[in-house]
Amino acid sequence: MASAMVACRRWGLRVRYVGKIADDAAGEFQREEMAREGVETNWINAPGYMSQSAFILVDEKSGERTVLWKRDPSIALRPKDLRREWIRGARALLVDGHDTAAATRAARWAREERIPVVGDFDNRYPGVEALLEYVDFAITSEDFPERLTGETDLLKSLPRIFSKFKCHLIGATLGPLGMLAWDGARFVLCPGFRVKAVDTTGAGDIFHGAFLYGLLRGMALEETLEFSCAAAALNCTAVGARGRIATLAEIENLRRHGARSERAFASKALTEAARTATRQGARTVK
Repeated sequence: MASAMVACRRWGLRVRYVGKIADDAAGEFQREEMAREGVETNWINAPGYMSQSAFILVDEKSGERTVLWKRDPSIALRPKDLRREWIRGARALLVDGHDTAAATRAARWAREERIPVVGDFDNRYPGVEALLEYVDFAITSEDFPERLTGETDLLKSLPRIFSKFKCHLIGATLGPLGMLAWDGARFVLCPGFRVKAVDTTGAGDIFHGAFLYGLLRGMALEETLEFSCAAAALNCTAVGARGRIATLAEIENLRRHGARSERAFASKALTEAARTATRQGARTVK
């Protein structure tokens, strides 16, 4: 999530990041980088332990990456580490599904303050269902809906999650094929943008940061998804999780003029699936 906050800051938003680090070189590096980017931080210190670290293997042909990471359990963010005043007054809250107990407390506080919550989900960590109860906009990996519901078809799993957790929006990123979202009445498919991918590390974080930006700027859903897909695609054209956080002008140029991927779903399939999901949702309400 740190890269999402950096992206939002570069695009002109005021942001705050809450994280936990040790008193080691990796922790100091995180402090310095966030300070350099102008991100306000609330650090929880864990002296005597090791900050989270990772080695990233990148396929030179496809740009796809494999992350080998190590995290001391003592670095996990816990509910007792949080302060409500860090959230009060925010216009939006971004959480992920890793430290679910802490994220759930933060999301509950945000709900009580009427602050919209955007959630980033990739794996079914313990307690993720409790967190989803407080998430308004759930943006997941392509595989997460199946892990949560057991349903392999996104056209069925997304409406199920939406109905169960009463989200405003549920969506799944589709890698180079873009994004599929369900808002309770219709599916919105945003094809991806064709770029020469060098390194896909950080694409998800940049997508979430861009979605948050679009939400706060009052963009229409279709525009928000296009902006998010374009920002994520451009970040894949350079090495590193923040290899190319593009400017707003660069993102807008790709959004308007960039070549698009093939459609992951046919329009007819989306229409029929939406009709079925809407009927099933009506029966559930009854």
